[in-house]
Amino acid sequence: MILAVIDGQGGGLGAKLTEELRKAMPDAQILAVGTNAVATERMIKAGADRAATGENAVKVVCRRADVITGPVGIVVADSMMGEITPAIALAVAQSSAKRVLVPVGKCETVVVGSEDKTISELIGKAVRRIARQNESCE
Repeated sequence: MILAVIDGQGGGLGAKLTEELRKAMPDAQILAVGTNAVATERMIKAGADRAATGENAVKVVCRRADVITGPVGIVVADSMMGEITPAIALAVAQSSAKRVLVPVGKCETVVVGSEDKTISELIGKAVRRIARQNESCE
């Protein structure tokens, strides 16, 4: 299974997702894509198999992935202080991959109805959902 982890800013959420996915699914191929070099580097250190940075890397990885994960902002153009370009949001949204997004309620994008949990709890829930990816949607 090919897992794409996409993150920007400082890459903390993507690094934690990468680390937890590596533990839960040691045989999965984890491709990390950062919108900046700092985010990419943190995901590499967290255990990604391969990594790249930038808009075109997101487009390419979204075509190959079975599952895409990251903060909910990766599908919102101009989010994360502008790091998510319209092309990045479109690539994630149009991918045939399953998307398991972490509902980080920061700034302008709030997902109503998402549980009030810590980032660690939300990442745990996302990892469990990805690990049982072959089950039907909840």
